[in-house]
This record gives sequence, C-alpha cells and structure tokens, in this order.
Amino acid sequence: MSWETREIDFLVIGSGVAGLRAAIELQQAGRVLILAKSAVSEGSTEYAQGGVAVALSDDDRISFHEQDTLKVGAGLCDKEAVQILVTEGPDRIEELIKWGASFDTADGKLWFSREAAHSRDRIIHSGGDSTGAEIERALIAKARTLDNIEFVDYGFTVDLIVDDGICKGAFVLVGLDVPRLVCVKARATVLATGGAGQVFSFTTNPEVATGDGVAIAFRAGADLVDMEFVQFHPTTLCAEGVPAFLLSEAMRGEGGVLRNSDGKRFMENYHEDAELAPRDIVSQAMASEIKATGGRRLYLDLRHLPAGFVKGRFPRIYETCLGHGLRADLDLLPVHPAAHYMIGGVKSDKNGRTTLMGLFACGEVACAGVHGANRLASNSLLEGVVFGKRAGQAAQASGLAPSSAPDSLLGDFHRAMGSGSHELPTDEVIAARETVRKTMWKQVGIVRDAEGLGSADECLRALEHISGLKTPHPQLMEARNIFYVGAAICHAAQMRTESRGTHSRSDYPKQSDPKWLRHLVLSASDGLEGLFSR
Repeated sequence: MSWETREIDFLVIGSGVAGLRAAIELQQAGRVLILAKSAVSEGSTEYAQGGVAVALSDDDRISFHEQDTLKVGAGLCDKEAVQILVTEGPDRIEELIKWGASFDTADGKLWFSREAAHSRDRIIHSGGDSTGAEIERALIAKARTLDNIEFVDYGFTVDLIVDDGICKGAFVLVGLDVPRLVCVKARATVLATGGAGQVFSFTTNPEVATGDGVAIAFRAGADLVDMEFVQFHPTTLCAEGVPAFLLSEAMRGEGGVLRNSDGKRFMENYHEDAELAPRDIVSQAMASEIKATGGRRLYLDLRHLPAGFVKGRFPRIYETCLGHGLRADLDLLPVHPAAHYMIGGVKSDKNGRTTLMGLFACGEVACAGVHGANRLASNSLLEGVVFGKRAGQAAQASGLAPSSAPDSLLGDFHRAMGSGSHELPTDEVIAARETVRKTMWKQVGIVRDAEGLGSADECLRALEHISGLKTPHPQLMEARNIFYVGAAICHAAQMRTESRGTHSRSDYPKQSDPKWLRHLVLSASDGLEGLFSR
C-alpha cells in the first residue's frame, strides 16, 4: 500500500465539539490538522438533542449546577473538575453565541428547560432538539475562518506513534475505497474521538462511535480509568424494524411519562422524582419492569401535552417518529434503555494531560472526573467546549519539540500493515465484532452479576486473536478497538463489587463507600493481559 509522511505542529483526532474547540485554541500557536473519521460533521455531537446545561438564567447559580452534578455523580466526581465545568461553562456558551451559534429564545431571552436531576431550568437548546448539530455547525464555521486549521475527512487513526515514551503523532488510514497510510508527525496530539456506544449491540450512538480513542491510547501506553461506568439512556425508540433512535431526556423534562404494558406509570415506585430521577435510576427501573413482566414493552407517553407542543418543541424527533408510522403526540412510543455515554475513558487531568507525554484528551474519550459514576444530563456538550479549550491551551504550552520519530519506526509499521501477516478473513472479523457487541449487551449491560461478567470475560478472551489485527481496512480495525474497549469495561465491572451510579450489580446491590469510594485505574503497563481476570 502507498504511504506518506506529514509533519504538523498539532494533531487533533476527532472533529466533534471537544476536538474543534481544542483546534481553535491550538491554531494560535501553530498549524493544526483535524482528523475526522468520517465526514467532518458525523459524530455524537451531531446527534446530541437535548441541549446544554449552563447556569445563565436569573434564578440559577453556578453553585446549584455544581451541587446537582456532584449529587448525580454518586461520590466519585472530582470536585475541582466540576467547579471548572460549571464556572467556565457560561463563558464558553457566550463565546459560542458570539461565533454565531443560535439557541432558542422566548420573549427575547434564552429559553431554559429542565431535565432529570437538575434543580433548575438550565438547559438551553437549538431548533428544539438539534442542539449538538448547531454547536457543531458554529464551531466548524469558526474553524474554517482560521488559516492554521486543516481538515481531513475519512482519516482513521490506526495507532499512535510513540518513541522513547513520548507520543509523536499517529498512523492514519486516509480515504475510502483504497486508503493510503499517512504517518502524521506532531509536537502534540489531542484525542477527541468521542464515545464507544457501538461496543454494545443496542445504542443511541452513531456507527463511528467504536471506542477508537480509548483503544489506541491504551495500546500506546496511556492509562484508563472508571471504565465500568457506562451510561444507558432510558428512552430509546425500540420498535420492530426501526433503527434505535434517541428520544431526548427533555421529552420527560417537558412532562412525558413512562408507562408499562398495562398502561400504568411505574417510576413513582422507584424514586421520588419519578421520570426526572437520574438516568441510572430510570434505566435500572425500566430493566426491572421489563424483567418483572417477562420482557413486555414499556412506553413513553406524551399524549397529554398541549396540541402542537410536541411537534413544535421536538421537530426532529417528531418527524423521525412519523417516518416510522408513529405520531409522537398521539401514540405511545415504545422505548428501551440503550448504551449512550462512556463516563470512564483515558485518564486525564483538568488540562487534558494523559499519562503518556505528548498525548492530551478531551470530551467523551477522556475522564477527568467531571461525571463521577453517572453523568448529569446535558453536561456533555458543556464538557466538550470547556475541556476542549483547556486541552488546547495545555498542548500548546507543553513545550514539546517538533516530532523526531525515526523513519525506521514508521517503516516498520508500514511493513506490518502491508505484509498481511496479521490478516484474518473478513467474515471472521465481522463475526467476532458482533459477538463482542452482543456479549457486552447481554452480560455487561444495565444490570450485571459475577456469573454474567465471568462468561463475558471468557468469551472475550476466546477472541483475543483479533487484538493483533493490522489491515488497511478501517471497518476491520474497528473490531480490534471494540474488543479492547469491551475487555476494559468488563474487567473493571468485575473488579468493582458494589453498585454505584451507572454500575449496577445484582449480586452486590448496595453502594460501599468504605471499600469503593475510589477510582479504578487500568494501567497500560499491564498490557492486554491486564484486561482479563486472572
């Protein structure tokens, strides 16, 4: 296969809200290359519906936002990281507005809504349910006005370039039909690859969310943390023949209720805030209801809301449901929890520094302790702009010299990619990928136990051969990343013998602060073997 070498000051892997904000910061200090795995605007940011949580309303306070975030995080939030999020958040949103982002208004002022576990109306939104898309649009437009920023579509990062314990760029497959290998040398690299919902067979995430950043960082020598914490969104449209589609938390915030197959509300039996309880509680309650009724369906009911409200407030969701023969204002909408957000990820500090020199991380791929054991609704987009800026600032201030990765290192990788010595039949790789995803959903999903986790561990170990896969086909390389991330989640879930936040174990149903009020770090020095039980 053909290959080339490029030298750049800063490499940003990922073109969502966090990566774009980091790049905008970095361009002040040098040339920036933004790698988009697919089209630039394709990613989880584009699909973020509900909005952004920010303390800007007259009756809100930064301290209230902080308290709500800490409460939902079940004791594991890093208080300093949370303070940074809520304190710097308003400035980042004002900045977006200055750059052209348009948020919904009422009577000439920002329109604030409420979502689960928020004590105030503090969620701003755009186009009703297209907030992520609007923020993405504004950031891309801003970035394209800056001469020092270059975009590359369809650039799949295979692995990071590491020399003498320092990240010096990445090996990238660029192109669709016949990709070429590009060795991008950089002074500093920022990971902003988003989430890993595709590790599970039922997810709200787009197809590109295969956990690539977590996997390549771990293989390169960066530690992971809190991988057992995966947020499952309670309300995903779940009808026969209909692709999984997120029904925004804001729909419950505006008065939507959950009903069982007998038409009865049930959330009041699980939490005093009913449908507005934290996401982990709602998802786990729904799992209990489904099990208790032998797998019968649950529904989101919006029929009691004023005529025209649902269509006006949630136009994108309304049209999607209509396309599948459902009237969101007249029909019960069948729902089921689905994998939604990685709370754990690449271990990073408040400025995006990872444990691998030269590598920074921000957004969903990173874990600086903002979310603890469970993310407060609509804090994710805010995290992206706040910590994207901070990662950009830290990367440009790192003082790292231009990459000096030796050509022999690049040549060795090129030969490995082109030799076919690690190639496996395509059908086998695709089958392995689907086995991992189904196993993760069934055994490492909303509610876990030792038996199921042990079974998943054995299944993953039997597929260990795909961990060494090297091929110039991005779709097959994704299978390797899904395997790595699945193994990390499963192993961490086995280790944490309690229930806390999004991590629910039926065999350890209680929260145990004396033993588990701490973070679980998966050390890259233990390698792949460290991701399996011994």
